[in-house]
Amino acid sequence: MTARPLIYAANWKMNLGPQDAAAFLDRFLELTAPQPDRSLWFFPPAVSLATVAHAVRPRPDILVGAQNVHWEPKGAFTGEISIPMAQEAGAEVVLIGHSERRHLFGETDDQVARKTAAVLKAGLRPLVCVGETLAEREGGRTEQVILRQLEPLLDKVASADWGRLVVAYEPVWAIGTGKNATPDDAAQVHELIRFALGRRGVSGRLPILYGGSVSAKNVLALLARPELDGVLVGGASLDPDGWAELVGLEAAP
Repeated sequence: MTARPLIYAANWKMNLGPQDAAAFLDRFLELTAPQPDRSLWFFPPAVSLATVAHAVRPRPDILVGAQNVHWEPKGAFTGEISIPMAQEAGAEVVLIGHSERRHLFGETDDQVARKTAAVLKAGLRPLVCVGETLAEREGGRTEQVILRQLEPLLDKVASADWGRLVVAYEPVWAIGTGKNATPDDAAQVHELIRFALGRRGVSGRLPILYGGSVSAKNVLALLARPELDGVLVGGASLDPDGWAELVGLEAAP
């Protein structure tokens, strides 16, 4: 049986500047070889984007992305990065709506949808994050929150474009806390996302990743669930040896 394709996405957040990123990739590329059943996505900080894109050029199984972009192509938006700038630096994918962007910087569901539509229009692939806080989960509002976050995307993204989009379910309460949803918890929300999209006419098997304190210790149990198409990883992706070990583990087909 052929293993299903998986995406292993590394979000470096505000870590690994250009020199450290180059050293990371030197080591990581020594330790890994392309595998036909998986692709590796790196989201370095903006200042390291070009460095990482150059380092992984010989590896078609690796894509490099921006952690954030603005939906406007240029303008008076101090501190922001446009999609054309990210493309010029080597980005092929873009991380959108990460919980830290939503909850620390006030990014709204509508802004997430605007960025997603702009990224798709530019020909890049968006990885869009959705997820609930601990209070929302304990209040029984997980489904309500997920559907609220998906609604603007469904309004702004044409059905034909959903085939290029990737979604990540990242429960806010499990990011950087050492807690994580059980495989059953994650699978249940993944099914909810796929049902909500299907109900609105989005066809095909859009990849849905899980993010939230993923490590080499729990990744195989998570990926044993067929509802999960990969993982979005923060802290465990910052060490080249550890990340090489995690992406090299053999998930069930």
